[in-house]
Amino acid sequence: MKDSQDDRRQFIKNSVNTAAGLLMFPALAPERAVHITSAAQAQPAFSKAAASVKFSVIGMNHGHIYGQVEAMLRSGGELVSFYAKEANLNAEFAKKYPQAKQAKSEEEILEDKSIQLILSAGIPDERAPLGIRVMKSGKDYMVDKPGITTLEQLTQVRKVQKETKHIYSIMYSERLENRATIKAGELIRQGVIGKVVQTIGLGPHRMNTATRPEWFFDKKRFGGIICDIGSHQFDQFLFFTGSTKAEVVASQVGNVNHPQYPKFEDFGDVMLSGNGGAGYIRVDWFTPDGLKTWGDGRLTVLGTEGYIEIRKNIDIAGREGGNHLFVVNNKDTQYIDCSAVTLPYGRQLLEDVVNRTETAMSQEQCFLATELALKAQKNAKMLNMVS
Repeated sequence: MKDSQDDRRQFIKNSVNTAAGLLMFPALAPERAVHITSAAQAQPAFSKAAASVKFSVIGMNHGHIYGQVEAMLRSGGELVSFYAKEANLNAEFAKKYPQAKQAKSEEEILEDKSIQLILSAGIPDERAPLGIRVMKSGKDYMVDKPGITTLEQLTQVRKVQKETKHIYSIMYSERLENRATIKAGELIRQGVIGKVVQTIGLGPHRMNTATRPEWFFDKKRFGGIICDIGSHQFDQFLFFTGSTKAEVVASQVGNVNHPQYPKFEDFGDVMLSGNGGAGYIRVDWFTPDGLKTWGDGRLTVLGTEGYIEIRKNIDIAGREGGNHLFVVNNKDTQYIDCSAVTLPYGRQLLEDVVNRTETAMSQEQCFLATELALKAQKNAKMLNMVS
């Protein structure tokens, strides 16, 4: 959903609702629409600590870099400089952020002592090596997913992070930058659906083949479909089940419908078992052109006393826009419009940079989500379908 739509809806919701609605779940007719504005949502999105952080960008091969930058800017961070090897990417970025200086090299940014945080959405297999250089230069790092593409890279990243104590944050945007998913976390902490039993994460995407660079179709560059787009679902599984230990029960991948790209994968799914619950993940590149968005991303969280379903980007043949959340429990069936929910990740990360804390995401959860994705990818069986 565009920022202008979010701002408009937030203004309307804040004008007619109060924080008292947060804890009210009366037994009313099925799928009663409720609009919730909590006291937390009414707070500023930035703090004095967050506003003191200067950050820069190195690598912008994926458009996700713009979402990463916006998360920092709206939380109070200051964009200082940027660098990419590709002239066209530099030009596009400079046009959008004229306040930032175009650096002549990566080294110029890494050697700048005033910069505390580096953002990157480079080619996936180059992200971890850059993160290691960033941490060794004395800076923190926030990277697009997949932040690491091999288990060997993960071992190296963990070693350097432990030695330097610098932050290596992977932006799992399907949770951290989705308002309905943030709201689901609040409701589950309140016990609205009891104890979480299972998560089901669906991550369909549209190919848009003509717009994709060459590296997009090479598994060695993007890490494989489970490593890449599946990484979101592993993060959500750990977060909502509260699992600190987990194993991959089974996984499979396939190139079902794109034989012209033999190094590509267009389907994958995974079964998980954790010490806080079970999980199922399915990711694919089969979003049809008839859908009004790039993918009908969904998350279902099953609890002992109910369940929550999130339709992140679209409610097909239903309400406009995204951020749709449905709650079903022993009291009621409800729809919650989450378009006014505050996204805390950016502010929390900037405060972590200043305070040396782990409020945005624990380092261990960040790495464990990646480890599970990489193991599922490495050990996946090939899906062989008969024509």
